[in-house]
Amino acid sequence: MVIANIISYILVLLGAVNWGLYGIFDFNLVSWIFQGPRSAGSIIVYVIITLAAIWLVISPIISGHGLRLRMRENRTPEEVK
Repeated sequence: MVIANIISYILVLLGAVNWGLYGIFDFNLVSWIFQGPRSAGSIIVYVIITLAAIWLVISPIISGHGLRLRMRENRTPEEVK
């Protein structure tokens, strides 16, 4: 599962870079590589990046760690009282 997470992070980062290029410079890298925004290659890349993002959301839930919004404090039971 660690390898799936690493691949997913890389794909999501590539998608974020593509959105950044599109937002700042009006340049869509994926469309440029595959000769158009609705070509088969572009659609496949967009779907793979979307699946990677969904995986990163559900992966902590599947592994039982859940989604944490802040760090847990390591306190002993005596400190809690």
